[in-house]
Amino acid sequence: MSKRALITGITGQDGSYLAEFLLDKGYDVFGMVRRSSTETIQRISHIKDQITLLQGDLLDQASVVKVIEEAQPDEIYNLAAQSFVPTSWSQPVLTGQFTALGVSRMLEAVRQVAPKARFYQASSSEMFGKVREVPQTEMTPFHPRSPYAVAKAYGHHITVNYRESYGVFAASGILFNHESPRRGLEFVTRKITDGAARIKLGLADELCLGNLDSQRDWGFAGDYVEAMWKMLQHDEADDFVIATGETHSISEFLDIAFGRLDLEWQQYVKKDPRFMRPAEVDQLIGDYGKAKRVLGWEPKVGFNELVTMMVDADMELLKK
Repeated sequence: MSKRALITGITGQDGSYLAEFLLDKGYDVFGMVRRSSTETIQRISHIKDQITLLQGDLLDQASVVKVIEEAQPDEIYNLAAQSFVPTSWSQPVLTGQFTALGVSRMLEAVRQVAPKARFYQASSSEMFGKVREVPQTEMTPFHPRSPYAVAKAYGHHITVNYRESYGVFAASGILFNHESPRRGLEFVTRKITDGAARIKLGLADELCLGNLDSQRDWGFAGDYVEAMWKMLQHDEADDFVIATGETHSISEFLDIAFGRLDLEWQQYVKKDPRFMRPAEVDQLIGDYGKAKRVLGWEPKVGFNELVTMMVDADMELLKK
C-alpha cells in the first residue's frame, strides 16, 4: 500500500517541491486548494495528472474536515498560510485567520477524523524577530516583529499544545528563508533575480528595494522539503530549526545576482522607503545542529549556487 500525504498550500513554492519529492518516494499525493475563478497551479502543472486536488479552505472548518476525510492521509503537511510579511501589515486580521487560526482548524480536524495521521506545521524563523541570541536554536525565545510572525508563533505553540495535550504526532519545522526559481515575484530574492534579468535584457532600467543591510539565512527550498519529510519519519514528533548556518545581506545577494550577468548593481538599484518594514528583523541565522544530529539532514545547495540558479531560471523565463 502506498502512503498517502495531504499537502495544504500545494500550489506554493514549498508545496510544489514537496509534492515532487513525495511522488518520487511513491506516495499518493493529495493537495488542498481554495476555489478561485483563476487557475493558480502553474508551479504544479507538470505533475497535475499525478496528484489529486481537493477543494478546501483554512478559513472554513467543515471543508478542512471534509478534505481530510476524503484524503485519508498518513501524513499531513500544513504549508498553507498568508505568507508574505508586508501584506501582514496591511491585512493583519486576515493573516491571523489564515496563518494562526488556520493551524487550529487543521489540528482540530486531525484530532477528530485522522488522529493517527502525522502532522507537519510550517513554522518560521520570523518568529525569532528581534533576536535574543545568534545563531537561533529550538530553545531561542521568540520576539515576533510583524503580524505574520505573531501568527506563525501562535501556529507553532498550538501545534506543541496538540502534541502534548492530545498525543497528536505534530512536528514543527522552524524554517529559515528558503528560495528557488519558484519563489513568488513579491519576495525580495526573486524580485532581485527577476529585476537583474530584466535589466540585462533591456526590459527594465532600475530596481527599487528597501533595506539593503538586512541579513538572512538563505537556503534552497528543494533541500528544505526533505527536512519536512524526515521530521514525519522520526520516532517522536519534535521541533527542528532548518537553516544553513550562514547569513548574507541583501547587498551580497545583489553582488552575486548582478555579477552573474556582468552588471554593477549600484548603477541600477534605488532605495525606496515604501519597501521598508515598520519593524525590521535584522539578523536571522539558524543553527541546524539538532536536525543534523537527530534527522541526518543538512543543506546541499550553497548560497552562490542558489542565487545563480535563480538568475539563470529568470533569464530563461524572460527570453521565452
